Amino acid sequence: MASLTGGSGKEKKGKKPHKNKPTSKKYSLYNVSGESVKKTRKHCPRCGGGVFLAEHKDRAHCGRCGYTEFLKKA
Repeated sequence: MASLTGGSGKEKKGKKPHKNKPTSKKYSLYNVSGESVKKTRKHCPRCGGGVFLAEHKDRAHCGRCGYTEFLKKA
């Protein structure tokens, strides 16, 4: 008789725990100097301080709400 646990009967290998590495992209959004932290990118005026604008060559865009600021051509 088949077991009632389900699945294919193979044992699953556990995943390795995720580690926050300092090379992660989220660490490039802030600069730390002494005891002060400064944001390197602009934040979205509609979404608030926790959502950054993506920087493209001709615009800054929010991926959450779609807000776009076009940069002036020099």
